[in-house]
Amino acid sequence: MTAGIRTQPVIGLEVHAQLATSSKMFCACSATYSGAAPNTHTCPICSGMPGALPVVNARAVEMGILTALALNCRVPAVSRFDRKNYSYPDLPKGYQITQYAEPIGEHGRLEFEVNGELRQAGIVRVHLEEDTGKSIHVANGGHDLSLIDYNRSGVPLMEIVSAPDLDSPEAARSYFAALRQILMYLGVNDGNLQEGSLRADVNVSLRTTGGEFGTKVEIKNLNSFRAVQRALEYEITRQQQVLESGGQLVQETRGWSETEEVTVSQRSKEFAHDYRYFPEPDLPPLEISEDLLRSIRGRTPELPRQRAARLEADFGLSSYLAGVLTAKRAVADYFETAVKDAPGVPPTLIANWLTGDLMRLMNESGSTVDRITISPRQLAGLVVLVNTGEISGAAGKQVLEEMFGRGDEPDAVVERLGLRQISGRTDLEAIVDQVVANNEKLVATYRGGKENAIQALVGRVMGASRGRANPQIVREILEERLGPPG
Repeated sequence: MTAGIRTQPVIGLEVHAQLATSSKMFCACSATYSGAAPNTHTCPICSGMPGALPVVNARAVEMGILTALALNCRVPAVSRFDRKNYSYPDLPKGYQITQYAEPIGEHGRLEFEVNGELRQAGIVRVHLEEDTGKSIHVANGGHDLSLIDYNRSGVPLMEIVSAPDLDSPEAARSYFAALRQILMYLGVNDGNLQEGSLRADVNVSLRTTGGEFGTKVEIKNLNSFRAVQRALEYEITRQQQVLESGGQLVQETRGWSETEEVTVSQRSKEFAHDYRYFPEPDLPPLEISEDLLRSIRGRTPELPRQRAARLEADFGLSSYLAGVLTAKRAVADYFETAVKDAPGVPPTLIANWLTGDLMRLMNESGSTVDRITISPRQLAGLVVLVNTGEISGAAGKQVLEEMFGRGDEPDAVVERLGLRQISGRTDLEAIVDQVVANNEKLVATYRGGKENAIQALVGRVMGASRGRANPQIVREILEERLGPPG
């Protein structure tokens, strides 16, 4: 046994993102396959019939370029499709149309944070291809059957390959999360990990302290951040144990068992020459003009890290609040629209209402910011009422819940529930005098030197006014009536 071998993980990710197009990569079939009856979104092209000729989806190409630019890649003037040959049942043609020699983007980089530390990983390539069909394994009449649904076959797929710059499972998880956020900001992918529209393969080896690279192992089809981290943690430990016991690692493809939390050997890992790549004869090279690049650059949205920094600088938000708001583009858009509709109101106040009570209501109802009945203008109107003192903060929460359920205007809810705050001294003095008369023990406690008792009296006044009294004015009147404590 060779004990105590010191190693460093070397990790790279291959992320597969289905593009949010309406049709498939090389035909006019619908790219929406979830919930459809098997083999109903197919045609001679995506089912691999002889003589059927592919046509490139222009929208998918634009999405690929947009992603490459956002990841700081070089976009070549000419890009080309190739044939990747392998025979699996879920690939009806016997080959996959993909990009190998000349991808849509290459030599990029992605910044991300690991435990508050800014990191960077290289992007080797961004390339376009078609997805495969789906194999379904069932038992029927005592026999094991494999069924194939080709609805997914031909759906536009973009593969983003990182450089082996990741050195820990935590870094791989953070990289994957940051990449997912960017893809969703760009609108090229829905980020749905559970349904497989975004998934990752990880490659991991162990490098010795002397710099010698180890044998690379690939773990396929990981569809959650947790799976990426846990699979890598297990595999790094497994490889370390093999080396320390004097064994040898083999280059292979492994799967991840979510239930047992182990990686399982599936097959020996193929090399590029095993796929016999050659230029796709049915598709001409893609010529990418400078005019097209300028047009797509002009449509590139502000990305999450840059937007969070701007929200901090422009609105005085904490890094935490800015991070929560920019986690999803729709939430950041909602916030900035609400700020414009509430001039004079501190943006932090709007951010707190949005990330606090409104997000709580959304989480409880399973809704999202682009589906709720409360518009940014309505949230702004509610925060204005609280900020100006027309209603109390507690009343504001009550109004928000009514608005969330019914979609009413904040002023209408305030009037219907009678929540407008009482700030007139004459009305408040009458309520305070009644509370003082009915709470002799609390008054005596305060006058005996316990200053905190006055807060209990403020609470009694708030209760007597059904939460409508202005608490600041109430305290001032109580101090006038009772004098200093002790």
